[in-house]
Amino acid sequence: MIDGLSDEPRLIGTPLASIVLASASITRRRLLDGAGVPHIVVPSRVDEDEIKLSLRTGGASGEGIAEVLAEAKAVYVSRKHPELMVLGADQVLECDGETFDKPVARADAMSQLQALRGKRHDLISYAVIVRGGVRIWQAVDRARLEIRADATDEFFAAYLDAAGDDAFNGPGGYRIESLGAQLFARIDGSHFTILGLPMLALLDYLRANGVLET
Repeated sequence: MIDGLSDEPRLIGTPLASIVLASASITRRRLLDGAGVPHIVVPSRVDEDEIKLSLRTGGASGEGIAEVLAEAKAVYVSRKHPELMVLGADQVLECDGETFDKPVARADAMSQLQALRGKRHDLISYAVIVRGGVRIWQAVDRARLEIRADATDEFFAAYLDAAGDDAFNGPGGYRIESLGAQLFARIDGSHFTILGLPMLALLDYLRANGVLET
């Protein structure tokens, strides 16, 4: 089980849903719900850590890592639902050529916030749609953020206290909602991209292919 989900399809939206979300991400599910995209949730079981290690060893960029992971998730689930469009997505944080994973503990989140302090970094969100094991669409978008140079370790600690487990839900150890807004000196880019989906490009594709009304 991941986030209370099983391998069995979970219907969100109308019974005629033709999109499968290959993710256990609650945030991405909420984005699709909010945009009125009917979908089925089937979490992928790919070994993301192994894939990322291999790609980093080979010198892959943040965008390259996000692309490979998004497609791997979609292809995995497409094997079970070859007749449907399967959406895979991934997000990578990149700063000064280094990529960051989701923190696994409070100390890790603190270290990431400290490393990002006073620097601009990119959140890269990549989405892929696969049908019958073949990629039929992809989109990528970047948001650029800058954590305040004057943010103190004490403020970071107070933020992590307030955020709790939410600090572990994305790379960088932060969320931009609520108190997290005070971490930043500047944010450029789509809110959807920051949350993990190039949503407007996705909606355009779904309208063009009859999944959503025009």
